[in-house]
Amino acid sequence: MIKKLFVVLLVFKCSLLSAQTIKTDVLVIGGGPSGLAAAFQCAHSKVKTMLAIQNDDVISKAAMISLEANRDITSRIWEEFPLKAHDEQLTGSDTSQKLALQFQPNTDNAPRQKKKDTTKYLTAYLNTIFKTIKKDGDRWEVIITQKGKTITVKTVVIIDATAEGAVAAKAGAKFTGGFDNFAQTDEPNAYRTAIASGESLPGHYYNDAHTSKSVYPSYPAYCIPMRAVLLKNTDNILVTEKAIQSDGSFKYVALQLALGQGVGTVAAYCAFFKTTTKNLKVRIIQGELLDFKGELLPFSDVTTKDPDWRAIQQISATGMLKGVQKIDGNSARLLFEPNSLVNTAEIKPALTEIYTRAFLWFGREKPGEKFTLGNLLSFISDYTLTDPQTLKISMQKAWKSQYKFNQDFDLNRQVTRREFAVLANRFLNPFARTVDLDGRLMN
Repeated sequence: MIKKLFVVLLVFKCSLLSAQTIKTDVLVIGGGPSGLAAAFQCAHSKVKTMLAIQNDDVISKAAMISLEANRDITSRIWEEFPLKAHDEQLTGSDTSQKLALQFQPNTDNAPRQKKKDTTKYLTAYLNTIFKTIKKDGDRWEVIITQKGKTITVKTVVIIDATAEGAVAAKAGAKFTGGFDNFAQTDEPNAYRTAIASGESLPGHYYNDAHTSKSVYPSYPAYCIPMRAVLLKNTDNILVTEKAIQSDGSFKYVALQLALGQGVGTVAAYCAFFKTTTKNLKVRIIQGELLDFKGELLPFSDVTTKDPDWRAIQQISATGMLKGVQKIDGNSARLLFEPNSLVNTAEIKPALTEIYTRAFLWFGREKPGEKFTLGNLLSFISDYTLTDPQTLKISMQKAWKSQYKFNQDFDLNRQVTRREFAVLANRFLNPFARTVDLDGRLMN
């Protein structure tokens, strides 16, 4: 009897030695492009992150592929994924060249972290197998195995980067239906909540007869709204691949990386503020994404290297200024056209929606068809309660020295889109207005 009890205790002790419990803020399951990008972003946002890379993750099997679209990407997340141009004279990861780029994840060009904060906050477990998931208080408890060893992970947030959404499904989650660039949206302002964007998807053409013509940005450019990665009945589980329903091909790598970065930002918000996906603050999350050069709208003519890039992104995300589509054969690009001029008709709807007293200003000032610099300063003066002459003098002094505008300071000329975006962002700050997950303004 004693001998049998000893054997039982010995087996129990060995099982304890083979088990491990880990506590983390974010657990990312899936080592494809979106999973890696999500994990890197969480680490950059300084939350403790665990990445569980499964045996069959596509990142380990992909061969050299070419990116024919979405080349003009300057988002920071691309720094983690070195790309090589077809032309051997163009080396490194310069995505600004008008050439198809190549991505080869299973060589020395594999994804790599360049920042110390990534190493500090991110731990990767290779060749893992997902087993079970259940709720444990305010955390999720996930069981994975690695080489026969059982690992229990207790985490605040889970990012399911598996192609089929296996983790979320086992948790009993109901999917929202995800992002569909072809479909008409019931929420026309959903672009205001974008966490990823791009110029096109493989096989998408601007003149596709089956797509809605009322979506923004104009098809085939896309913005993926925050709601697309959430689950209907389950908190603190986010999806990447399941949200976009791609076929797993690396031709979608631009979309996967951008979406992974956006989802990582959402997860990091929940972990950092100790909250749930029921209480997301869209503008705070987007602000963090912009801090790391993630694009909300895919303007190909205003890159992250532009000094006014952030102001243009924020103003455009409010709907105050929208991009225009430029068609080239079967493809199209979304342009901001910063040097083009502003008309009253394009900005009046958003101004009157965002600012309750705007209709009084329009009724009093009655600006003409061409919205002038004088009109803009008058609106700023009215909103900020600044003396008009004081504002004029200070603006004239800062026009070239601080704002670096090219055109001369002239109150009577039509204001450019760049000037409007920079000054409206600086003095009116419409991006600070709270929006819900449908992009509607909240009081």
